[in-house]
Parts: sequence; C-alpha cells; structure tokens
Amino acid sequence: MKTLKLAIVAPCYNEEDMLPLSAPRLIDLMESLKADGRIAHDSFLLFVNDGSRDRTWQIIEELHQKNPMCHGLDLSRNVGHQNAIMAGMQTAVEGSDRADGVITIDVDLQDPLECIPQMIDDYYKGFDVVYGVRSSRESDSFLKRFTAESFYKLQATLGLKTIYNHADFRFMTRRVVLELEKYEERNLYLRGIIPMIGFPSTTVNEVRAEREAGTTKYTLRKMLRLAFDGITSFSITPIYFILGLGASFILIALCIAIYVTVSLLKGSVVPGWSSLMLSIWLVGGIIMISVGLVGLYVGKVYIETKHRPRYHINRRLG
Repeated sequence: MKTLKLAIVAPCYNEEDMLPLSAPRLIDLMESLKADGRIAHDSFLLFVNDGSRDRTWQIIEELHQKNPMCHGLDLSRNVGHQNAIMAGMQTAVEGSDRADGVITIDVDLQDPLECIPQMIDDYYKGFDVVYGVRSSRESDSFLKRFTAESFYKLQATLGLKTIYNHADFRFMTRRVVLELEKYEERNLYLRGIIPMIGFPSTTVNEVRAEREAGTTKYTLRKMLRLAFDGITSFSITPIYFILGLGASFILIALCIAIYVTVSLLKGSVVPGWSSLMLSIWLVGGIIMISVGLVGLYVGKVYIETKHRPRYHINRRLG
C-alpha cells in the first residue's frame, strides 16, 4: 500500500481568536506524521472559511504565505457547518490535490490530535472510515451533555443508524468521499449519511478537551436545527407518531362524548367553562405542532426539488 496523501480539513467560522493557536499545532502534527513516514510529503491542511465576518480569511492567507502546506478555501457566504465540511472534503479529493484520505476536525481542536496517528494506522489496516467517539463529555456543560446524549438515544429510537457519541471528527478515504457525493440532498446530516455508505469502519476513543480561546459558534439554535435535520432527513417516524396521537385523541373524545351523554340522561350536567377552554387550548396546540411538523417535511421536499448548489467558492489557496 502506497503512503497516504492526507488532507486535514478544518472548517472555520469567525475563528480569528482560535486559528492562530490551533494552526501551529496542526502544522507540527503534519510535520511529525511526514517525518514518521505515515503520510506523504505532499499532504496538506485545508482551512475552510465558512463566510466569516472577522479576520479569519486574512489569517488563512498569512498561514499560506508562511507555509504552502496550509491551503485555504473561502466560501462566498456562510453555508453552515455540514456544508462547509462537505466543501472541504470535495475540494481535497478532487482536482489537482487528489488526497487519498481526509480527516475532518473543528478548528477549536477540542477533538484530540493524539487520535489522528491512530486513525492513520487504522487506514493501513484496511479501514475506509474511522470515527472519533467521545468516551467522556466532562468538558461539556450539564445541559449540553444531557441534550446530546438524549438526542443520540432518540435517534436510535427513531431508527437512525448513527455512531453513538460521534460528531464530525473522522477519517475517510477518497473512495468514501466520492461515494458520499452521490447523496445530493441539500439538508446534509453527515453523521447519518456516512454510516449508510458502508465500507470497513472502526472507531477511536477520544476525550473532548475544553476550548482554549474564543467562544463556540455552535449555538443552541444551530444544534436544534441540526437535530431536526437529522431526524426529519432520515425518519418518518414522527409522522406515524402524530397519526397515533391523533387516534388517541379521537378515542378520548369518544369517551368524553359517552360521559356527557350519560350525564345528560342523569340530569347531572355541570357547566365547565375552565375544562372546555383547557381542552381547546390543549388540542389546538397539538394540532399546530402536528401541522408544523408535517410542514417541515413538505418544506424539505420543496428545498430538495430546487437542486440548488450547497455552496459557492469565492477564493482558493493552494
């Protein structure tokens, strides 16, 4: 097996505080892997600027001028974390670069670099995909840890085949990335798509570290959006849940009708304005949620039928 030409893809969004700290560590790692003979000498780093509004792209340009191993990809606007990763992977394996494999890692380097040599060793053992799996979430807040673990369990309940406690820190060979390109949906959820591709895979355990500088750009709103994308892109179970819930309410309504009829016959009807209003609000709320969920699926179909590009490249270095 020939020496691996590796590309480490690191998406960036407003990371002017973190990038100057993480880039030297990534460069040192690449130099070490080249010296050990694990990767080819034309391996490279690819920083993907996802429409940042700060100095992130200027810093990437400076890195490229100092070290040609640092490549850059400037997207024309913010397209989201998943699409930025996809843009970086496609760029890395196509054209003149033609990397044999890619590793995706967030530029905050909360995922440990120490796992990367093991990922490469697993590649030489014949694995096409190596997932970084978090063995500990002690660095996360209680709320984030609770919601993340609950979401993974919910995914399993809904039938989604994902890797438990795996985010977007992974190694993939070029042929897996090329197969991934065949999945043309606009609402990308890589954690659900990649396990569907198949090919030999394994995992490495990692302990997520605390962020060294800046603040996370993955807000609660973005995490919730990713969660909804993950569920609605791979499962119609919520629709069946709504149908079951509707049937249950019909049964409850029938029981109430029988009770009211019996009460009328006995002459013991008591006016209940409060209970009536409570019922209206409860059923009305459930109907609105149900219609909204169905609308979410219809909206996704609407977006997919347009076949619009996931991203546009503004500039490229390297």
